[in-house]
Amino acid sequence: MTELDTATQRPDLPAAWTPAEVEAELYQRWVDRRYFEADVKSDKPPFTIVLPPPNVTGSLHMGHAMNHSVMDALSRRRRMQGYEVLWLPGMDHAGIATQNAVERDLAKQGLSRQDLGREKFVERVWEWKEEYGGKILDQMKRLGDGIDWSRERFTMDEGLSRAVQTIFKKMYDDGLIYQAERIINWCPRCQTALSDIEVDHSEDEGELVSIRYGDGENSIVVATTRAETMLGDTAVAVHPDDERYQHLIGTEVELPLTGRRIPIVADAHVDPKFGTGAVKVTPAHDPNDFEIGQRHGLPNLTIMDGRATITANGPFLGLDRFEARPAIVAALRAEGRIVAEKRPYVHSVGHCSRCNTVVEPRLSLQWWVKVETIAEAASAAVRDGRTKIHPAELNKRYFDWTDNLHDWCISRQLWWGHRIPVFYGPDGEVVCVGPDDEVPTGEGWRQDEDVLDTWFSSGLWPFSTLGWPESTEDLKKFYPTSVLSTGYDILFFWVVRMMMFGLYAMDEVQPFDHVFLHGLIRDQYGKKMSKSKGNGIDPLDWMERYGADATRFTLLRGTNPGSDMAVAEEWAAGSRNFTTKLWNATRFALANGATVARPLPAREELTAADRWILDELDALVSTVDSNFEAFQFSRACEALYSFTWDEFCDWYLEIAKVQIAEGRAEATQSVLGHVLDVVLRLLHPAIPFITETLWTSLTGGESLVVADWPKASGAERDLDALAEIEGLKKLATEIRRFRSEQGLKPGQKVAGKVRGACCVGLTDQVPSVRAMTRLTEPGEEFTVSATLEVGLPKGAVKVELDLSGTIDVAAERKRLAKDLAAAQKELEGTTKKLGNEAFLAKAPADVKAKIEDRKAVAESEIARINERLAALPEA
Repeated sequence: MTELDTATQRPDLPAAWTPAEVEAELYQRWVDRRYFEADVKSDKPPFTIVLPPPNVTGSLHMGHAMNHSVMDALSRRRRMQGYEVLWLPGMDHAGIATQNAVERDLAKQGLSRQDLGREKFVERVWEWKEEYGGKILDQMKRLGDGIDWSRERFTMDEGLSRAVQTIFKKMYDDGLIYQAERIINWCPRCQTALSDIEVDHSEDEGELVSIRYGDGENSIVVATTRAETMLGDTAVAVHPDDERYQHLIGTEVELPLTGRRIPIVADAHVDPKFGTGAVKVTPAHDPNDFEIGQRHGLPNLTIMDGRATITANGPFLGLDRFEARPAIVAALRAEGRIVAEKRPYVHSVGHCSRCNTVVEPRLSLQWWVKVETIAEAASAAVRDGRTKIHPAELNKRYFDWTDNLHDWCISRQLWWGHRIPVFYGPDGEVVCVGPDDEVPTGEGWRQDEDVLDTWFSSGLWPFSTLGWPESTEDLKKFYPTSVLSTGYDILFFWVVRMMMFGLYAMDEVQPFDHVFLHGLIRDQYGKKMSKSKGNGIDPLDWMERYGADATRFTLLRGTNPGSDMAVAEEWAAGSRNFTTKLWNATRFALANGATVARPLPAREELTAADRWILDELDALVSTVDSNFEAFQFSRACEALYSFTWDEFCDWYLEIAKVQIAEGRAEATQSVLGHVLDVVLRLLHPAIPFITETLWTSLTGGESLVVADWPKASGAERDLDALAEIEGLKKLATEIRRFRSEQGLKPGQKVAGKVRGACCVGLTDQVPSVRAMTRLTEPGEEFTVSATLEVGLPKGAVKVELDLSGTIDVAAERKRLAKDLAAAQKELEGTTKKLGNEAFLAKAPADVKAKIEDRKAVAESEIARINERLAALPEA
């Protein structure tokens, strides 16, 4: 341990930082003082972040913890810079996820939602939400989120429900919402359409079966992984330029097992190089086939119901799709129609993200948003710079979505969610109602049974949470929002939709000025975290063991725009060590009178070390600022870590001890206090709890939450001071290395002389060098037994050491002799190989290079050991 770790400290700052005993109380103090509540009447410039609303069923995972650390760091810094900060929280009703959770809860009681009926079931979901929902919000407080809890919203609260109904009505009236039969993702278990984000794809083992349709010269072979869908085929398609099938285009072929005759059509969608170049067309059960069917006027033949049971008349009627598949293949084989079978055949299969059921493409009557014009607006907002995406490299991915967007299926066959505000009358009337419209009543009138996709309501989040459709003061002050921070994986599913809705509803004003897209959290080996792999990490566990600050710092230190990050427990432990280092450094400074009560002395009254650390601090402020502005959190945290641990703790504090001992206490105390004041302010957005505790002890200030953000002075760097301290660092480093090579323990003191310091401008730094390297003043019996020469820009410094009595010379000679023998053996072996012509003729270049490197290392080791042996005194 160094003096920094063991010095007697001021009694009002505990000996150790214990996060568990401090964090909850500190957070509640911030909330009670209403630091996080935004004042709509303030004349400060606004800074707004709306929290990506977690599912009401959710709990904090590593991805949340990283994103929340980013948003809190951004918010805290802007608040310190004098902005009126609104970080608005809330939760998403998460339609299918919440409904499934309540259905599972009912199943434990032997009940289903049908047993309760729609109205009672929805009441039960609201009760469940009140009891179990929002756990993640409490966990966010553990992390230190500086959120305005007075403005908490929910995607199904009264205000947001009004916003949903208003925009649905507006888009319906503008012709942007319509009803049509299209192919959608369908979950046979959940009995609902799914959005693309609710479908997880995996590489599954299946079979690829080649089937011959027709006979003789007019036969044609198609391949499929879903043989059961052939019952719904209404055509076979080939490429119009495929010479193999020119004679068949426009003819008909018999569909096996059905007796139906279907046409052979030419369509440019078909890839003639894939398989046989002919594909079966099942418009009601495949999205690509549906498009082909639309182009050629083919009928849509549905052969499965909502539970994926075969409904086509015949021997397969009533079979589940996975029962029908082998039965149909067996029947085809019996007729001699199977040309080839490949098992296993690995291919991508979609699964419901909630229940893992294989998704079925299905033709269904659904509600859709016509996206062409609003997608163009979303694209233009990024192209003209109103919204900037970070990193800019992801602009291309954004444009790939906005420029090629298909109409969006917004209806879900659920009971929990925003009910579609469309009513049907007894005589075929269709009426869409807004929030202030009168709902049609009377015999025969009914409301559409479906609810809206969860992403529809969450797409309104940036402005509905601020009071839209009313022209509220919050909306005027805090829209557009300043930053959206979210993962690149939902760039399309959420970000694009918010952009489309925001620009449409808010008269072409973008919902965000900046979109920061971070990567995904992976384990230390770069693998995706999952419960099944057992490599998941619970951020709450980290907070229990290492504290919220260490958890946050670990995540921010790995956060770069658009890049995935790997995490491991030892990195959290390293961040905990950093907070400990900061704690001990501040305690040392306080114990030695560090103060911010008086201004810094004039530059000419400061030592070279004082001027150097102040210049380094100035550079740090600029570095942190520029990286925060560019969303380069990793670089900002790395700069803060490096300065605090290396420049301040490892170098300046050690010099400060000497300066105080030499009688320059007052100036040193002021510099210590000033540097710590600025560093704690700069670190506060990343590690708010420990910095708050240390800063209030150091300065007596109210709170770092409302303190001013540091500004770089812009002063010119003192190059002479820099050169002097760099010389000190090199000299001390070389002495430490030399001591280690001489077998001295780190804390072992040894007599030594430093010669030539005056000639290289290091006279003033010699006391610090001696203290750092444990060199004592030589006595009368000083004997030079080892000499080190350190080259510096202005000349060399010679260090003479008296090692007599400090090491066991005999033991050291024995150890070095053993190392020398090993190095000589390595040299002999590598020299022999490189002298073998037969080996050199056959060995690859990289192998020869490695042996040459080993030889060079061995030669270097032999020289080093011989030099060390020569420097040792006689035993």
